[in-house]
Amino acid sequence: MNVLRSGGGILRVSRPCRPQTLLRTRYPISPALNRGFHAAPWLLGPRSQILKDVGEGITEVQIIQWYVEEGAHIEEWAPLCQYQSDKAVDDITSRYEGVIKKLHFEADDTIPTGKALCDIEVDDAKYPDENPPPEPKADQVPTEAASTPETATESSEAAPPTSEMIIEAPVERPDLPKSKHASLATPAVRGLLKTHNIHILDIDGTGKDGRVLKEDVLRFVESRDSSAESAAASIVSSTTPDKRQTESTVRLTPIQSAMFKTMTKSLNTPHLLYADELSASEITAIRKKLTSDAKDPKKITFLPFVVKAVSLALNEFPILNARVDASDPAKPKLVMRSKHNIGIAMDTPNGLIVPNIKDVASRSIFDIAAEISRLSALGKEGKLTPSDLNGGTITVSNIGNIGGTYVAPVIVPTEVAILGVGRTRTVPVFDKEGQVARGELVNFSWSADHRVIDGATMARMGNRVRDFVEAPELMLLNLR
Repeated sequence: MNVLRSGGGILRVSRPCRPQTLLRTRYPISPALNRGFHAAPWLLGPRSQILKDVGEGITEVQIIQWYVEEGAHIEEWAPLCQYQSDKAVDDITSRYEGVIKKLHFEADDTIPTGKALCDIEVDDAKYPDENPPPEPKADQVPTEAASTPETATESSEAAPPTSEMIIEAPVERPDLPKSKHASLATPAVRGLLKTHNIHILDIDGTGKDGRVLKEDVLRFVESRDSSAESAAASIVSSTTPDKRQTESTVRLTPIQSAMFKTMTKSLNTPHLLYADELSASEITAIRKKLTSDAKDPKKITFLPFVVKAVSLALNEFPILNARVDASDPAKPKLVMRSKHNIGIAMDTPNGLIVPNIKDVASRSIFDIAAEISRLSALGKEGKLTPSDLNGGTITVSNIGNIGGTYVAPVIVPTEVAILGVGRTRTVPVFDKEGQVARGELVNFSWSADHRVIDGATMARMGNRVRDFVEAPELMLLNLR
């Protein structure tokens, strides 16, 4: 061991060293030269995964499930969590490779865009340009090198291990899911679970891959409550019935929240209502002929014919395919749109959604029918993407498949018209010879933005659609 005297004191060093080294331990040096001594603590640093804008007009999403837990390692671009917005269900992938240090939200939480989802400990060398660590100040004298070997040894033994030194293993959970899909459920089901204070793994799901459905939750609650009532009845022989009204508060699902906001905004628009009664007999005859074709039977509904008729009529009345730009209230404008992206209002287990069929003008009736089937299947499974839901120009809402005859539809804020189709009814009618015959009638109810659409324009549009529906051969003449 070498001993050096300096300024009346004795400084011991563990090995021979040059005077320059000792000077560095006693006097401050520039941060740039000192940075090398602090490379080890900066090797790993936290990064926050921020919830970015996931689609057009979406300001918040609801977490359905996490694919990771705190302490787990995740690869870059690997699925981080599954979310549901007011438009679709999708996954959020990790921007970094590293170890999950903290999850800021739990399943079923609603998160606004711009908030941090989680913190990930990453290698700073791999992500050098994002959130760089602060540089040490010049007036801070590093004292680690000036300490004696005995002091350094004691400090290293006493100091607890940091996140840079070890990575904790994932905590084992005692309750494992019955299958990898058993803990998955829609937000509506999760809201029901919260309301009745039930753990999802306590229920045997009857859905696809063991998923828990709404019916499973209600069946479980009924069984649990009946057991509790029977136990109480065995203790108490007679009780006075409680006549008080019971109430419970349930949060709106993302789709219900979106409908609340959209419809509230829509009803600020003055609506023009126009209704008419049409004959569906000719289209019904065509559908029966297609179904009875022995060589190539095809089952097609009434709706694809209506969608195509609306598209053909829009060629003559393009103003009904426009939208109002009121960003400057003093100078409102109309934005004309060339493509007919016709929305189809659908009733799904999660609520009302309106996907749209892109560029209907370039599609055949068979293409339209196939696209409606595809969108309907995805809607029932909750797998519609933002591209399926964005960009609509006019909407058709078929309430007749549920049973309604009349409807007063509400306009979507980005559109100026919507058509509501009622139930087809078989009624006695007079034919061309004045004889009573069997006929099929359907009600069409139009709503239009009365700020830019007048009653005459709406009536002419409705009459043109009526011409195409009552005489389908006119569609053939107008096809391109």
